[in-house]
Amino acid sequence: MFILMFSFVTFPSIISKYGIFNSTFAKIPPQNTEPHCTVYTPSGNKGLVYFYTYLKDLLSGTGFLEVTSLFYGYYTIQTAWFSILSYNLPLAYLLATFAYLALSFIWIIKRSLEGFKQNLVHGEDQFQSYCNKVFAGWDFCITDPNAARLKHRSLQYELQTDLEEERLKRKIADRTVREKLRIYSLRIFINIIVIAVLSGCFYSIYRATVFSQENSSDISNMNFHANLLVQYLPSIVITLANFIAPQIFSFLIGFESYSPAFEIRLTLMRCVFVRLANIGVLLFSLWSQISYCATDECKACGYNYKLYPCWETEVGQEMYKLTIFDFMIILAVTLFVDFPRKLLVTHCSCKPVQWYGLQEFRISDNVLEIIYGQTICWIGTFFSPLLPAIATIKYFIIFYIKKISLIHTCKPAARPMRASSSNFFFLLVLLIGLVLAFIPLGISIAHIPSSKACGPFKSFNTSWEVVPDTILGFPVGLQQVLHGIASEAFAVPFFVVICSFLSEANAQTDSSSSL
Repeated sequence: MFILMFSFVTFPSIISKYGIFNSTFAKIPPQNTEPHCTVYTPSGNKGLVYFYTYLKDLLSGTGFLEVTSLFYGYYTIQTAWFSILSYNLPLAYLLATFAYLALSFIWIIKRSLEGFKQNLVHGEDQFQSYCNKVFAGWDFCITDPNAARLKHRSLQYELQTDLEEERLKRKIADRTVREKLRIYSLRIFINIIVIAVLSGCFYSIYRATVFSQENSSDISNMNFHANLLVQYLPSIVITLANFIAPQIFSFLIGFESYSPAFEIRLTLMRCVFVRLANIGVLLFSLWSQISYCATDECKACGYNYKLYPCWETEVGQEMYKLTIFDFMIILAVTLFVDFPRKLLVTHCSCKPVQWYGLQEFRISDNVLEIIYGQTICWIGTFFSPLLPAIATIKYFIIFYIKKISLIHTCKPAARPMRASSSNFFFLLVLLIGLVLAFIPLGISIAHIPSSKACGPFKSFNTSWEVVPDTILGFPVGLQQVLHGIASEAFAVPFFVVICSFLSEANAQTDSSSSL
């Protein structure tokens, strides 16, 4: 994602602005636009400023960072010329966004299909599953005693889980009507509680976002800490929701009488929904503020030009803050929770401390953290083109933090994930995150009017309009071909042919596998 955005958007903008390689550029002013819609004064620091102001700007993406290539508002060039070649930056910006989304989608689908086939093989026959675990489950490359204990424990847990599921199936088959009615009533009641918890999380995020947006610009009566707290209030509330809601779901799932494997999956799906939906609620809250217009001057711009003269940069700053705050929380939990907990358990023999024990390393929770960060990156890259670079550095550091924490402060999970099904499940969740990222990006590109005071699309009503505007410059014959490809008369038969081709390919793969 970083390579795409930097190569086709950031790099051409920088070299054309500074005239490198004899390059020049043109800024086309918006036409048929009210003058008040084009006023944008970035909150850059002028004159002598305190050090903590730079620190606040670094953490919140405001001030000196707001006018850098990190955010959407920096890219105001419409066309760049390199010798005799012209470069359409708005079109490149949009196509680079489509490219990283399409590549992500193709890679996830490819990996998911491989995991799905493995999942089908493991789920075909329960007896075959037992045979695989008993006779072919051991890894003879293991030489370390600790690794051998972990592998032994994992196999033992999988066998116990299989036997427990068989026992539950028999128990379910023997349930009376009265027992079924009691269990279903309890599940309905618990799901009502789950919906209430989700509603509380969403409402809290909405109120926090509205409060932050209304008060973050009023810094005259605030000190450094109060202003930073207001800036980060949505991120703090989202992090608290991501922490508290899963704890409640893990407690409630024990009363629903599901199988151990289904308990894990249902809890994970609820946690995934909380994390991804929280991002959606944050964006909905921002858009409700951006699109709120009470005057004719505001309606002429199509968005709240007073509070958000460059609303894409505002959204990018929120995604930037979510990324930075997520990194700070992971680092703080490892340094100030996991390591002190390890020291207490090692050097204190008190029964409460020993009962509390070491932190379990749950693979599912850590993978969901990565999926959450990846979804933020997918959404935020359109508004902050260099956000993938920050995310890359972030997860490079987090990998070694997690590795040190895993080796020195954690113990294996009491209920490990099944390797046969977890890989496919995690890829499926990642695919859900990508599909959910399509929705806000699609709305931002095709529905919400683009800012008239900043960005590469300020000459267009929406970001998508650069595509038909570019097509109008093509020869008539090529225009007719492109319109034909985009029509339903071509799309439906093409989709049918592709589905038939994929079905044939899968059938050939299955037949060769069976042979």
